[in-house]
Amino acid sequence: MRILLLFLISSIFSLATGHAQEQPPAKVVVRHITREVVAENQTFIGVLDYDRTSRVSSEVAGLVQDVLVREGQRMKKGDPLIRLDTEILDQEIAMYETRIQQDQLSIDHARKNLTRFEKLLARKGTSERIYDDTLHEYQDLRMEKKLSGIELEKLLTRQRKSVIKAPFDGIILEKNIETGDWVQQGKQLVSIGSLNDTIIRVPAEESILRFIAVGDKVPLTINALGREMTGTILQISPKADIRTKNIFIKVAIAPFDDMIANMSATVHLPTSDARELSIIPRDALVRFEGKDFVYTVKEGKASLVPVTPVTFLGRTVGADDPHLTEGLPVVVEGNERLRPDQPVTMQDTD
Repeated sequence: MRILLLFLISSIFSLATGHAQEQPPAKVVVRHITREVVAENQTFIGVLDYDRTSRVSSEVAGLVQDVLVREGQRMKKGDPLIRLDTEILDQEIAMYETRIQQDQLSIDHARKNLTRFEKLLARKGTSERIYDDTLHEYQDLRMEKKLSGIELEKLLTRQRKSVIKAPFDGIILEKNIETGDWVQQGKQLVSIGSLNDTIIRVPAEESILRFIAVGDKVPLTINALGREMTGTILQISPKADIRTKNIFIKVAIAPFDDMIANMSATVHLPTSDARELSIIPRDALVRFEGKDFVYTVKEGKASLVPVTPVTFLGRTVGADDPHLTEGLPVVVEGNERLRPDQPVTMQDTD
């Protein structure tokens, strides 16, 4: 019985093996390895931030009438953020506007009197004292109107400042005010980050200083979103951390809609002088037991070869393995289902 069971298992295995061997070749897409002069790089973890933020406060005291923003809202420069109640202020403005009109009527009347007394004085029809009193009254009324105008301008300025506006294009990071709150002069109301100054702050080893410069382009990935971007080194901090000796690097990036301050990003910074490396599409890489490999094609069959990436270049990587020669085909589509020595038919995308 046992011999019969072993025979049946052996027969089934033989049939399955024969069937697998009779399967048609797998269709794969390949690209060819190139050689380029590039620098090795290393990954560093940084955080997203706004290089320019404003803690917006009020220049005048007052009662909050309207809060026009919420955290995360995008604003344009000059957009209103908060309105203070101006009911009493509006009444004072109206009162001074009326007073100025009254002052002007009095000035017009005094000017007529002054003209009449000038003529009388010329004909000796009045005394110089009366003329001087009339002139003084005219000048005094003009001064009163000027003072009223100054006071009105102060009230209008206060009225304008009762609408707190965005200082630049930005996003509301924090809101510390609600409708009905009393605002003291200088109190912080909202915090806004500039959308034209989005950066990644990257702590890095001081040893890479000689390989980077302001203006260099560097590849990076927004980790939470899996979004790949290219940043520009904006600034290298003039002061290293006294304990770790790390330096901080600002990498400027383009803003994006779902950006959140303090999100993590992986930034690839050069760690060597440029040298010639094999350039491999990232789509060709496959992971096996924690290591990187690529499938190439030899004599019509898939061949798995190891890869040692030493630099990240966005959609490609650089490697210094001697067996990865220029022109070698590597599988970029269909490699997820391949097995070593599996027959394949190639489609070339180069």
